Amino acid sequence: MKRLYIVALVAIALAATGYFAYDQWWRIEPLPTGLIQANGRIEGDHVTVSSKFAGRIVELVAREGDDVKPGQTLVQLDDKQISSRVDQASQAVLASEARINAASAKVASLDAQIKAAKSALDVFRKEVPLNISSAEANLAHASALADSAESTEGHARDDFERYQKLFDNNAVAEHEYEEMRLAWTTAQNELTIAKAAVTSATQLLAEAKLGEDRIQSKQDDIEALVARRAEAAASEVECIALKSQAEAALTEQQSILEDLTIIAPSTGMITTRVADKGEVVAAGAPLFSLVNLDQLFLKVYIPEPDIGKVRVGLKARIFTDSFPDRPFDATVRYISSRAEFTPKEVQTPDERVKLVYAVKLYLDENPDHLLTPGMPADAVIRWKEDATWAPPQW
Repeated sequence: MKRLYIVALVAIALAATGYFAYDQWWRIEPLPTGLIQANGRIEGDHVTVSSKFAGRIVELVAREGDDVKPGQTLVQLDDKQISSRVDQASQAVLASEARINAASAKVASLDAQIKAAKSALDVFRKEVPLNISSAEANLAHASALADSAESTEGHARDDFERYQKLFDNNAVAEHEYEEMRLAWTTAQNELTIAKAAVTSATQLLAEAKLGEDRIQSKQDDIEALVARRAEAAASEVECIALKSQAEAALTEQQSILEDLTIIAPSTGMITTRVADKGEVVAAGAPLFSLVNLDQLFLKVYIPEPDIGKVRVGLKARIFTDSFPDRPFDATVRYISSRAEFTPKEVQTPDERVKLVYAVKLYLDENPDHLLTPGMPADAVIRWKEDATWAPPQW
């Protein structure tokens, strides 16, 4: 009986000691009112880098873990064929420019010819009436001289005939007879010359009147030049259109050539590399996965009873095992609208049956990129502004 009493006292003492030890070392103090704690893994928005075109990788510049910046070259695909097409397209542009220059020169030349022809036509239109008037005056003068010469020739002939009769009757001297015949001969010659002058003046007048026909001919020539100029201008427009097509083809080939150099679309760290040098990749096949280390978030799951306290814009602090004494500020940016069962990889088996809501806590900053995707972390969300910050309790 005494032994049982001693055993009971020892048991009571051990229980008291155990409770004291638990109370001092293992009992978890609850967080202050206004704080909610949760845990999860740090994640980031992934950007998949792909190639727009199929090709063989000839150079691989970046690998997993590399920090890259926008525009930085990651992969170079084989570009020999496209480079050749770019050269061909460039030559086509140069050839179209040469054709445009030739067509422009032809248009300019025809413009000059049309201008000169119009100026000549204006002058000719003024000259034709003057030439006709002058020719008519010359014809009138020649006709008057011819009439005078004909009258003189008639008088000389009459005198000669009269002297010939007198000479036949020995009524006048021979030298007087010869003088009359010479006078008549001279009058005949002058009449012939005057008639020739009339004929010439008549021809000149006819030629002067042909100027009106020549005006029409020159107008027709100008219209022909205008038509040729229109054809040349149309050819120039066609050449310009062909140049635009050639430039579009060149731009397309240059764009394809540029796309064969795969560049980083944004700042981030390469977390996954799928292809290697020498491989032939298909169009659209993923090559890399990037995560922006300046835009990380901690995805946690809040139990259904506490989700009503959480709202977008609340401040939070994130704690990691790697930096236990250095909390990182974060902000609630996303709250799921649907409840789900706790993911297996996050909570213990007895907690997996609880309904929770996914919440994303975006880091305000990630100094020196200390935090990386995949790191486990704990979070404390402050839903009351006057609540005192405290580390998570587990």
